[in-house]
Amino acid sequence: MLDIEQPVPRIGRAAIDAAGFQFIPECTALCQIESLGLSQTSVTDIVLTHGDHDHAGGLADFPQAKVHVSSEELAEIERGSPRYSAEQFSHSPMWDSYSEADGDWFGLPSRRLELAIDAAVHLIWLPGHTIGHCGVAVETSSTKLLYVGDAYYLREELNDRNHPIGELATIRAEDNVARLESLDRLRKFSNDHSQSVEFFGYHDVTELPAKIPRIESFKGI
Repeated sequence: MLDIEQPVPRIGRAAIDAAGFQFIPECTALCQIESLGLSQTSVTDIVLTHGDHDHAGGLADFPQAKVHVSSEELAEIERGSPRYSAEQFSHSPMWDSYSEADGDWFGLPSRRLELAIDAAVHLIWLPGHTIGHCGVAVETSSTKLLYVGDAYYLREELNDRNHPIGELATIRAEDNVARLESLDRLRKFSNDHSQSVEFFGYHDVTELPAKIPRIESFKGI
C-alpha cells in the first residue's frame, strides 16, 4: 500500500510514466489476501522472482514475512542497482537467499526452498531479464505449477522467436544472451511437459483464469 500512498518517492516519476503504472488499492496483494478472509500476518513467506518495481512493491506490506530470492538477485538489490528502487526495500526485508542449483525440476535448474508447507517449492533459474531472475515452481501431490515471472512477456514468444514484444524484452534485459537462453529452455519445457505442468507468466493477461477480474473492473472504485 505504501507505493500507492507514496508513488513518486518510492518508485520515481520516470518509472511510473514509462510503465504506465496504475495505483488501485483493491488490486494490491494485501487487499486480495484480506478478501480471502486472511490477515496480513498470515503471510509468512514470499518468493520473489526479481526486484523490479512492479514485483517488489508490496513487500513492505508484509514486514514479518521471510523473502526468498536467488543470491544473485539479492546481490544486485543490496549493491543498489539503479534498476531497482531502494525505497521499496527500506523496511529491511527478512531475506533468505539461495545460491546454487541442487537439482532440476522437469529439466530446469532448480533451487529448493526451505518452507514449512506441504508442497515442494523451487526457484527455477531463468536469468537474463535481470541478473538473478528466477521462476517459481510449486508441486503438491495433485498439482504442478510453474510461474515464469518475466522470463517472457507474452506466452506467444515461445512459439514465435521474432515476436515484436522481443524488442521491448531486449531493451529491458540485463543480459539478453542469458534471456534468450532462458526462453529456449522454456520452449523445450513447454514442448516436453505442457500436458503435465501448468505454467504462466506475469504480464500476459490471456493466461489469467476467467474468474479473475481484469484491472478494468476496478476502475472508478
